[in-house]
Order: sequence, then structure tokens, then C-alpha cells
Amino acid sequence: MTSENKAVDLSVIIPIYNEESNIVELHKRLKAVLGSIGRSFEIVFVDDGSSDQSNKILQRLYQENPGTIKIVTFARNFGHQLALSAGFNYCTGKAAVVLDADLQDPPEVIADFVKKWDEGFEVVYGVREKREGETWFKLWSASLFYKIIRATTNIDIADNVGDFYLLDRKVLDVLNSMKERHRFIRGLIAWVGYQRAAVGYVRKARHAGETKYPIWKMVKFSLDAMTSFSFTPLRVVSGLGAFFACVSFLYVVIIIYQRLFTDTTIVGWSSLMAVILFIGGVQLLAIGIIGEYIARIGDDVKSRPLYTVGHYLS
Repeated sequence: MTSENKAVDLSVIIPIYNEESNIVELHKRLKAVLGSIGRSFEIVFVDDGSSDQSNKILQRLYQENPGTIKIVTFARNFGHQLALSAGFNYCTGKAAVVLDADLQDPPEVIADFVKKWDEGFEVVYGVREKREGETWFKLWSASLFYKIIRATTNIDIADNVGDFYLLDRKVLDVLNSMKERHRFIRGLIAWVGYQRAAVGYVRKARHAGETKYPIWKMVKFSLDAMTSFSFTPLRVVSGLGAFFACVSFLYVVIIIYQRLFTDTTIVGWSSLMAVILFIGGVQLLAIGIIGEYIARIGDDVKSRPLYTVGHYLS
């Protein structure tokens, strides 16, 4: 379902999940920025099944700001990437800016995005030149993630790029035509192409609250990215299988030779068991990787809706 409201110049899409302490300040700063740009706008909040007071705060803002706010409320928590997808579906702007609610990505940078858009760029993304309030492990793991993605896929995502960008309507239309369930939006945006520009900024520490991306969610996010755009895991296990098949064949030849032409007896139960267990582990790993791909294919084949909406205010 998409909105049938009159189109605006600029949409701002904001996924919300338990962000009650950030919403009011975020909206205040957004209004100031969007007002200074001088374009018609809408703010599309996608409540991803929040369990705190986020939805009540959003409804109050909706009543206080008629005509500029939309609220898409999921029937349950579906995750950040599907919340972004809902925002793409419901927004009406000639371009859309994606922004998280924690105020780490300053809304004031949107003005710079719009300038690049006016110059003819269809994808404008923010590059984090400095990241405040983040641990060395988060910085290191993020850098490693992008290096692995670039090395194992045919998409090019710059370092220090997150979910803070502007997309032209033609890009949004392409993204809305994609129905895959396990989404890596940054990868999809890189895949579609179009004219691109970067805007550098300083990423601030979170304004309030706690991160919604603990380690296990980051691991799942990385797995979705890898399986969506790369067959490298399958090729690695195929290579391991071929390698061990060759080694096993050579070992059999050696055993036959020693049995027929020498008096040497092959011994070593412990080493044999170690080899068997190791190869068995590789086989289970291969089955697990193949299973991940098959499970994702199965989810897509079922053709279930990406999300369900509890209610919608426009």
C-alpha cells in the first residue's frame, strides 16, 4: 500500500523503535532545517512496533503539526530495514531523505544533501568523517565489514556510510519494485546505480537512549548483506571440498603404493580420527551455509507481505 496524498518536494523517512527520549528534539531540529530549505515536505515516521511511549508522542506531534507528518505503525517489530522499506512505500516526495531517530546523524546536513540533489545527483549519501562516542571495536568492526563486502561482492559501498542519504524518486521507484525479504538497503542502493555524490559530516554520540543494534543484530545484518550480494561463502566451501578431495585421493594413492611395494604399515588411529572430524566439520559448515541461502530463497518464494501495518495516519 502507498499513500495517495499530494506529492511534496521532500520526504524525510525516520524509523522509530523505542525512541521516546529523542523524538521531540528530533522533530524540533527537523522543522527548523526543512523550513530553511524552502521546499514542501513531509516527515514519515515508521513506528517499528515500539513498546515505550514513542507512538503516543508521535500522535501528539501529528495533531500539533497537521499536514506535515505521517505515521506508519507496524503491527509488530519487523526490523530497521523493513521499516525503511515501508517509508519508501508511503512517502510521496520527489526525493526522500533517510534519517535515524537517535540524532547521531545531524538533521542539519539535509540542506547539503538537497544542494547536491539540485545539482543533478540522484543518490546523495553521508560519509562519517568523524564518529564521536563509539568504541574502538565498533569502529574496527564497521571498517572490516565494508572491506569484506567490497572484496566479496560486485557492489562498491564507501567506508563510513550508514543509513543517512537522499534518494531521488526514480531511485525510490526501483527500490519499491524489489520484493526480497532479507534486505540490505545500503547494498540495494549501491546496486541500482545512478549519479552519486558524498557529503562529509561529523557523526555525534547518541542523543539519548541505548543503541538498537547489539552485536547479535550486527552479525545478522552482516549475514543478510553477504547472502544478498555474494556467492563467496558457497565458493569457499566448494573450494575446501575440492581441496580435501584432492588430498584424500593423494593419500589413497600413497596407502596403495606402500601396501603393494613396501613393508611399511600405515598406523595412526588418532590422526585418522582428527582428519575425519575435521572434514565432517567442514561438511556441516557447508551444509549450514547452503541452508542459509535456501532459507532465504524459501522466504522470498512464500511471497508474504514484507510487513503488516497496524494503523496509518496521513
